[in-house]
Amino acid sequence: MNIIEKTDEEILALAAPLWRDLVRSSNEGKYGEFAKNFSSSLAQAINTVVANHQFANSELARSLSEELDPLGIIRRGEHVTVLYRQRSTKKPGEWLGRLVLGYENGGLRIFGASIF
Repeated sequence: MNIIEKTDEEILALAAPLWRDLVRSSNEGKYGEFAKNFSSSLAQAINTVVANHQFANSELARSLSEELDPLGIIRRGEHVTVLYRQRSTKKPGEWLGRLVLGYENGGLRIFGASIF
């Protein structure tokens, strides 16, 4: 099944535990846990040294609120992008969280994740 054929509710139910895992592992600075659900292409594209440096040096990456606040879903091709309003437990303000999901080898995988 192509993920874009799922309802918003189904997509949000699939995305929530993945986003929570990303937030938790980012806060703890655990890159291995952070990348465990990445697609093979994303895993190959991410430089472990750079990612670990970001975890160590970014106050935002280490203080993300675990509160979920989904803003919407964008469907394109074989992927969906789930957008979240993201907050920090230490920094005032709001950020945009982006989680790109799709299937790879029959399993749900993360094809992109970022905070702006």
